[in-house]
Amino acid sequence: MSVQIRKSSVVGTLSLTPLIDIVFLLLIFFLVTSKFDEQERRLPIELPVAASATPMTQRPREITVDVDRQGNFFVNGNPVPAEELEPILRRAVASNPTNQQVVIRADAEVPFQPVVTVMDGCNRAGIAEYTVTTREGPGG
Repeated sequence: MSVQIRKSSVVGTLSLTPLIDIVFLLLIFFLVTSKFDEQERRLPIELPVAASATPMTQRPREITVDVDRQGNFFVNGNPVPAEELEPILRRAVASNPTNQQVVIRADAEVPFQPVVTVMDGCNRAGIAEYTVTTREGPGG
């Protein structure tokens, strides 16, 4: 008894469906994991210049505190009175006690006292990792 092997015509064509599925999954992955930093573009703040400035990379558990020219405080884009700043930072430390980070963005024309107020609030709340953001400029 002889066995006959038939070649299928399906083997000759290439199915693109799995490739398209993978491309769509990658597209969805990158759209979901990318974070758009629109909060940085809400306030018209002119950052001071530093020669050794590096690009800011936002970490997942980071709070941004903006200080405008008048010395007003904004936490993640929302206006906050000065007396409410420390309680907000304490709540952030309570929800993320190990590595809470704060980025301080102050206008170049603002006096230094509001920046020191934010730093003092960070220290009182127990936040050791805070940075003051600058933009790159000449001289370095």
